[in-house]
Amino acid sequence: MKKNCVSLLLSTALAALSAPATAGLLDGARQAWTHQHAATDGYLAEILSFDAGRNEIWVSGVSGIDILDARTGALQQRIDVRASGSVNSVAIHNGVAAIALEHPTQRELPGIVQTYSTATRTLTGQYTVGALPDMLTFTPDGHRLLVANEGTPDNTSQSGVKAANSHYGALTSPSGTFPRRYGSHALDPVGSISIIHLGTGTVTTVGNLDAAPRTGSHLRTNTGMNFEPEYIAVNAAGTKAYVTLQEANGLAVVDLASGTVDKVVGLGAKDFSAAGQRIDPKNDGSIGLVSVQAKGLYMPDGIATYTRGGQTFLVMANEGDFREDDADRSAASSVDPSLSGTLLSNLRVSNTDSSAGALYAAGARSFSIRDAEGQLVYDSGEILDREAMALGIYDDGRSRDKGVEPESIELMEIDGRTLAFVGLERTTKAAVAAFDITDPRNVTFLRMLVAEGSVSPEGLKGFRLGNAYYLGLSNEVSNTTTLFHLGTAAAPVPEPGSLALVMAGLGVLAAVQRRRPSH
Repeated sequence: MKKNCVSLLLSTALAALSAPATAGLLDGARQAWTHQHAATDGYLAEILSFDAGRNEIWVSGVSGIDILDARTGALQQRIDVRASGSVNSVAIHNGVAAIALEHPTQRELPGIVQTYSTATRTLTGQYTVGALPDMLTFTPDGHRLLVANEGTPDNTSQSGVKAANSHYGALTSPSGTFPRRYGSHALDPVGSISIIHLGTGTVTTVGNLDAAPRTGSHLRTNTGMNFEPEYIAVNAAGTKAYVTLQEANGLAVVDLASGTVDKVVGLGAKDFSAAGQRIDPKNDGSIGLVSVQAKGLYMPDGIATYTRGGQTFLVMANEGDFREDDADRSAASSVDPSLSGTLLSNLRVSNTDSSAGALYAAGARSFSIRDAEGQLVYDSGEILDREAMALGIYDDGRSRDKGVEPESIELMEIDGRTLAFVGLERTTKAAVAAFDITDPRNVTFLRMLVAEGSVSPEGLKGFRLGNAYYLGLSNEVSNTTTLFHLGTAAAPVPEPGSLALVMAGLGVLAAVQRRRPSH
């Protein structure tokens, strides 16, 4: 019997050593609650953030902020900011909530950032920033706020004058001459990045994006087109900011000490004819992945950073997007008439980047990991579309465009593993793909989280509450906020050295058992 006990202990320890690190992760994830926002009053679900001090979730919408109890989803308070502008984003750090607001009537004019105390929910500060502040984030120490001022053209009004179809110029591309609505125009503000120094209240504007050194490939720089900052992530040291320039297929690297742009990196293109990179290029009611002679410009939206082995890695959701005001998008058959009636005839491509035999679509239908220089380390290939198809939530109406449209990225540390959650904007039900990215060069797909009753997650936020991990989704089409319970924290996993001691101890125990006289 004693020998059997020792054998059992040894086999259990060996099993623990050999078990896959990702085994069981997220297996028990479940939808905890869903809150329906008052969309008829303009309180929508765009971006969310978590206040650890009060266990509350702040959800930004056009009219203001809804504050929810993180445990139950119950509405605690509504903050109306309509007099100040339209809310685009919210971020929270150590009891300070910051919200980004575009100008209330003319979005080509400077916007503002307001700060609130999460304890009292009262306004504590206001800062003028660039045009259309669309996203903001704190540096890790909480001393600075970084704001992506997208500066998209305003085609709706200037001094009350409608300008919906005004073109700002024309551009000749490889496939012909197309009208353009961008250029030197009062309705087309320059994109910029604001650095708010919370200690002093000063604001530094980083606006030299066009003059920065350029590297990489396939950086879209059409005449008159300026860069439009989309999303910002900061390295762990708080010294560098990485800013996606989605419509330009670029990444800006910003030195936060000097407030200058180190460089702008062109992110290249993905080959949809390569193995494991298939797409569904046509919304014809038939769902299936095929290899096609076309490429996708990565054009990332959301971005996050993490550190592994002393190196910074960038995780990006390769949604793809054109500027709101341009005419760059065309059916492939209008660029190459020989494609008429083929599988590629209706694929939407960039007519300024494409030519016959060289088609470039918007987005890579994937998420990627890159190093701090912007070099590709990993790409998820066709996994996102494929898994959505397997679950029956793929929307074929988006096949000609960008598939499931990976929009947002959230990283979490769970039981010693680094997980990436990728929000998919264009599935028939709100969906988030989960990956283990602990090793950036050896990534594992875990599962898809599907939120019943919700559509189109725009924002993701992961947090720990008590002994459990949660992921929040703000869903812009259904105007709901959904919370997933991901699981309960596991017992601490012994370090390799501790495991070695355990094994040595078991060996001693076995030796003692062998030497004992039998009775």
